[in-house]
Amino acid sequence: MVLDKLGETLKATLEKIRNAVLVDDTLMNELTKDLQRVLLQSDVNVKLVFSLTNNIKEIIKKSDIPQGISKKEFLVKTVYDELVKFLGGEGSKININKKQFKIMLVGLFGNGKTTTAGKLAKFYTKRGLKVALVQTDTWRPAAFHQLETLGRQINVPVFGNPKLKDPIKIYESFEKELDKFDLIIIDTAGRDALSDELIDELNRINKRIKPDENLLVMSADIGQAAENQAKAFHEAVNVTGVIITKLEGTAKGGGALTACSVTKAPVKFIGVGEEIDDFEEFDPKRFVSKLLGFGDIEGLLEKVKEAVTEEEAKDMGKKFLKGDYNLIDLYEQMSAMRKMGPLTKIMEMIPGMGQMKIPKDVLQQQEVKIEKWKYIMDSCTKEELEDPEIISSERIERIARGSGVSQAEVREMLKQYKQSKKMVKMLKGQAGSSKKMQQMMRKLQAAGINQNI
Repeated sequence: MVLDKLGETLKATLEKIRNAVLVDDTLMNELTKDLQRVLLQSDVNVKLVFSLTNNIKEIIKKSDIPQGISKKEFLVKTVYDELVKFLGGEGSKININKKQFKIMLVGLFGNGKTTTAGKLAKFYTKRGLKVALVQTDTWRPAAFHQLETLGRQINVPVFGNPKLKDPIKIYESFEKELDKFDLIIIDTAGRDALSDELIDELNRINKRIKPDENLLVMSADIGQAAENQAKAFHEAVNVTGVIITKLEGTAKGGGALTACSVTKAPVKFIGVGEEIDDFEEFDPKRFVSKLLGFGDIEGLLEKVKEAVTEEEAKDMGKKFLKGDYNLIDLYEQMSAMRKMGPLTKIMEMIPGMGQMKIPKDVLQQQEVKIEKWKYIMDSCTKEELEDPEIISSERIERIARGSGVSQAEVREMLKQYKQSKKMVKMLKGQAGSSKKMQQMMRKLQAAGINQNI
């Protein structure tokens, strides 16, 4: 989870509200101090912190509580709404609405610009676009080879020529080949500081290429200094948005996020890990929802779509309704989950799960088990996968030897399979009762405060 400490403290603050007998001045003062402390620890600007907490106090004092919710729920909703506004409100997404849409990445050395180019390319290829990467960095000798390696990893073509020393000539030499692509991502050179030389180079490239988006790549550990850097780049080369990298590895991430939100260059993407898929559009509503433990249903559905095709989902749904569920289906489910990412990140997207305080090491142990179960299933015959009931003690012994695990671990997996099959039967029974389904839906809706949470 990005900004773990911030999220844990905010969840603890909300728990304090839920457990309070009254919403009075004492509670408000405690809440205000908690918010101020955690935001200042995340390197958020002092003036912004006091502005946020004063706004929350004013709203609670002066607003009428809407019908249907308690004062506690209204206070939690106000905290959520103000944090969303604090981080950019509705957010600012890129709308790729034409062929040969161009995104140019700019930034200083050491901020992960080239890695971000690869992540951005993967993000859009997963959404069906034909993407090309162009390396125009003539300052860093390994820049082209780094991008070329990333391109091979994600199956995206990379254009560049390390022998040429003029970035514009590099781009022009591939211009005709780039005509056939939906999206062209241009990586540019950086410097240790925003010098006149860098500004001149970026202005020349900008004038020649005419990108649709100029995105500034900044590392989250820059903290509050992000505001000045975003403003300087914006004034120099008309930056249209910011990508914040390494957000998972620093306590200063809150400073970078809020600093950029008050400039004219909003945050459009965030890097949340080292893997190529640890990259997402920055949506303040979804971001705050995860921080507070309310989940992120939209993000979860996106990950499901990436991991499982519509046809596979329909097929699995039919099997569930029939009660026709075997180890092959369990294997496919686990494979799909692995594609969706670490279990810790999936759990935080499920409404309510973030408030259950499941230790990370427990989830990590479960991931290890899932990996072992895949080895176990790889050692099963087709007949055993289709009908697990035939797996006897002798077969368990053979499967354990073949997969390199203990017999106890094979039995544990079979037990888990039987439990999941029981769950499928329960769901099948509930699917036939519209009343029960409505009750389930109400419970799911109760996990959030409103449709935005």
